[in-house]
Amino acid sequence: MRKTTVRKAAWIGGCLVVLGMMGASALSASGFQVDPAVERKIDELLAKMTLEEKIGQMNQYSSSFDLTGPPPDAGWGRRQYDDIRQGRVGSMLNVIGAEATRRAQELAVNESRLGIPLIFGFDVIHGFRTTFPIPLGEAASWDVEAVEASARVAATEAAAAGLHWTFAPMVDICRDARWGRIMEGAGEDPFLGAQMAAARVRGFQGADLAAVDTVAACVKHYAAYGFAEAGRDYNTVDISEATLRNVVLPPFHAAVEAGAATLMNSFNEIGGIPATGSVHLVREILKREWGFQGFVVSDWGSIAELVPHGYASDLKDAARLAALAGSDMDMEGRAYIQHLESLVESGVIDIKLIDEAVRRILRVKYRLGLFDDPFRYSDPDREKRLLLHPDHLKIARDVARKSIVLLKNDGELLPLSKSLGRIAVIGPLAADKDAPLGSWRGNAVPNSAVSLLEGVREAVGSSTEVVYELGVALLAAEERSFAQNLVFNTTDRSGIPQAVEAARQADVVILAVGEDAFQTGEGRSQTEIGLKGLQDELVKAVLEANPKTVVVLMNGRPLAIPEIAENAPAILETWFLGSEAGHAIADVLFGDYNPSGKLPVSFPRRVGQLPLYYNHKSTGRPGPSDMVFWSHFTDESNDPLFPFGYGLSYATFEYSPVTLSSDKLQRGDRLQVSATVKNTGSRAGTEVVQLYVRDMVGSLTRPVRELRGFQKIELEPGQSEKVTFTLTEKDLAFYTADARWEAEPGRFQVWIAPHSQAGEPVEFELE
Repeated sequence: MRKTTVRKAAWIGGCLVVLGMMGASALSASGFQVDPAVERKIDELLAKMTLEEKIGQMNQYSSSFDLTGPPPDAGWGRRQYDDIRQGRVGSMLNVIGAEATRRAQELAVNESRLGIPLIFGFDVIHGFRTTFPIPLGEAASWDVEAVEASARVAATEAAAAGLHWTFAPMVDICRDARWGRIMEGAGEDPFLGAQMAAARVRGFQGADLAAVDTVAACVKHYAAYGFAEAGRDYNTVDISEATLRNVVLPPFHAAVEAGAATLMNSFNEIGGIPATGSVHLVREILKREWGFQGFVVSDWGSIAELVPHGYASDLKDAARLAALAGSDMDMEGRAYIQHLESLVESGVIDIKLIDEAVRRILRVKYRLGLFDDPFRYSDPDREKRLLLHPDHLKIARDVARKSIVLLKNDGELLPLSKSLGRIAVIGPLAADKDAPLGSWRGNAVPNSAVSLLEGVREAVGSSTEVVYELGVALLAAEERSFAQNLVFNTTDRSGIPQAVEAARQADVVILAVGEDAFQTGEGRSQTEIGLKGLQDELVKAVLEANPKTVVVLMNGRPLAIPEIAENAPAILETWFLGSEAGHAIADVLFGDYNPSGKLPVSFPRRVGQLPLYYNHKSTGRPGPSDMVFWSHFTDESNDPLFPFGYGLSYATFEYSPVTLSSDKLQRGDRLQVSATVKNTGSRAGTEVVQLYVRDMVGSLTRPVRELRGFQKIELEPGQSEKVTFTLTEKDLAFYTADARWEAEPGRFQVWIAPHSQAGEPVEFELE
């Protein structure tokens, strides 16, 4: 077997997306490139810098004083103020707004010795002021152009507010819905995750990082953060090198190939070594194998956290280990600024490592144009003009409705008529204008989203009466905080009778249930992932009162809702859709938009099935069997409630059997895989056609299916289209037992199907 270099290119939505892994080589032309002219300028600047000033570039603070007010006179704020003026700070986060960033930049540029500009970062995860669907929801669109457009708007607004750098995209693969940060990523599949990762990088960074409407991307969390044991945030990760290479790293590599300027360490350890201190991850794979030329920033305090991990003896030791591993910037750990100078002076750390880290940081600052004009991003007029621009809200509405997944539609209850006599809108999330903003909501204004109730009332005709009932409150107290655990309502049922009466008198019920916005996000792991509080009681009572009930789910993770799936005739998965949530949901409810979303993650029947993912391995006893001795649960099915890739439409689609251009694939050749898809319904619709492959025998066991391509097609009623995918040996390659990326000869199965559990395979052989 020979070694092959894998760079799979998939034309999806008109955009070329590159994924896979490379051996030791330079980045492709799309990567973050080294400009010789810039490198000469960096050489000149490094020659002028003292050791203290170099280490200062490696130090990042979160703002702790009012940058638009008078200078602080004491405390930590005064220390930060003085450190900026002395060139001991290279970056700040949580400095927001054109005025505030200008004042901070003036301190650095006008008052420090060398005038090196600061780089300002912020968590712009799914929009800045205009908020888009949470990333997991956007991934449900399976639309890379829409995802790129979302990131483009977010960058435009963030840059207008004086920011240069977003701590996004998060590209962690996650197979466990208990993990709260699943909402920030693209789900369970590395192929889909790679497409989303590259699209977001392109959207944030645009064609020119120096343009005033772009920001540097920061790909996180490097690596395997989404594999935390038991889905408990920050917990231990212990995975094989094969899982790391085949499952975890492809989205990171795709983002690097797309030109990502920075990466962020993850909090977790992998096999006993915290990622922030991992030479293997950062120096060997990222910087040497992939040729990454940007810089690596720690996550908040993750360098200091090497001590409680038990990997470093104290903060000084943590600084040593992180610097040796290749972490270039310390976010709020205060390890580098306190200890790197003495480590260099004592000979423990080579000054060349410091120079390399500073070069990488300065390289990004030059690429952002900060040395040409450090105040170019701090324009109050542009900020006022662009935040919540009507064009941005229009794009947000379009992306939101593309992210909605129709999970069930018995009896074609949906779409609803706009001329119904009475519609009851019920539920704790029905009139909520804050929850749709989701967690990690950037600079969104609280309670600014269009609620479901508002969207429905605006959509229907004047002859339709829309009545609203809360039913039950989700939380025991109205206040909710990003930094506190939530307390759910488990006692107040007083609103259920009114909700039941409203349901009885309505032609149809729209019932909005799910999660609070802050049930998902960092630190929000849960042992149960059903409906919290009294929501199940409300759902049961409303369904009994009126079977014509559409359940609208708002949530940041897959939910275990087997009873709702069995009893509700129609279910819409709407995630947290952002600023235009209510309008987007109404567009789908009333048929102004035909849903086309597909699940980027499997929905479990019960939490005990977790972790759950479609691309699992077989076992020696895969079953099913009449005997008990096979791999299964005795009290629940192995199958998900709703599988990866699943989603319905108001149209119906029929797939022909798969055909191959040959039953053999020679190395260096191409294999055409085709199927005809027909719209057999009465409405035009969009279908996400998915290609799956299985390697039947490998030097390492292979998954039962792996996504290897998808295409979105639009079909009129009765229209058919032949969909063709092209496979090469590179599409069949993986990280083998020989620690190489290559395609191994043998038998393969291939499917073209509407989701990961559908279709009949055909076989071919790679020779």
